[in-house]
Amino acid sequence: MIEKKQNIFSSFFNYTKSQRIGLVVLFALIITMQIIYFTLNFSVINKSSSEKQNWLANQSQIDSLKLLNTNYKPTIYPFNPNFITDFKGYKLGMSVQEINRLLAYRKQNKFVNSAKEFQTVTKVSDSLLNAISPFFKFPGWVNNKSENKFQSFEKENSPIKEKITIVDINSATQEDLMKVYGIGEGLSNRILQQKEKYGAFVSMEQMQDIWGLSPEVISNLNKSFAVKSTNGIKKININNASIKELSQFPFFKYALAKEIVVYRSMNGDIIEDDLTKIKGFPVDKVKIIALYLDF
Repeated sequence: MIEKKQNIFSSFFNYTKSQRIGLVVLFALIITMQIIYFTLNFSVINKSSSEKQNWLANQSQIDSLKLLNTNYKPTIYPFNPNFITDFKGYKLGMSVQEINRLLAYRKQNKFVNSAKEFQTVTKVSDSLLNAISPFFKFPGWVNNKSENKFQSFEKENSPIKEKITIVDINSATQEDLMKVYGIGEGLSNRILQQKEKYGAFVSMEQMQDIWGLSPEVISNLNKSFAVKSTNGIKKININNASIKELSQFPFFKYALAKEIVVYRSMNGDIIEDDLTKIKGFPVDKVKIIALYLDF
């Protein structure tokens, strides 16, 4: 045994100097940690934690005791009971069921117009109604039961409908067009340039061909403008015009102009009923295009 200990001790000196220092430091740290573990008292930390948990567990009771304090009186301001929210109803002392009854009633677009009606809808107790009803604030017209005065109230608060004057789209100025909601300087110029190309519009449907006009803006245009006269309309004789002349017509491109001339050469003069028989002809616009043609 003694020989074994001597071997261990002698082997210790076989390490290098840095290795021996490291072993000594390691043993010192182990001994230090053992001393700290057995000497310090950790019960203070556990006690603090348990006290905190106990305080949190009793917090609800503390809050309820505060509410019993006769000096505590929450401030309530006048309000319209029709617009009570979940939080507002909770603060007033209403139950979840009572609040839900009121909200369900309001979803039907109905209003309570008195404290009695409020109780009928929500089924709150008399004591709670007596406590909160003094703060109910209904609109002034609710207390006025006169039908004539109620109609007068509606009349005073109804929007005034201005009479809209329909303007001829072909005589409209840029200022006229810019009065329409959604039309600015750029779109108004585009409308006038399109009218100049045709000489005159023949239908308000042509607004759909103008780039940048949304369906909403077109709807607004139709409320204020209409085609009343077509003076100055630019027409083209479909039976005499050359391919070049037809291709310069706003509704035709070169390929369609060529098809018109081919059909005309094979079938003779074109009449309005022949337009849909021409290859590539825009059938959905045939009625509008026909108004710009001479046959």
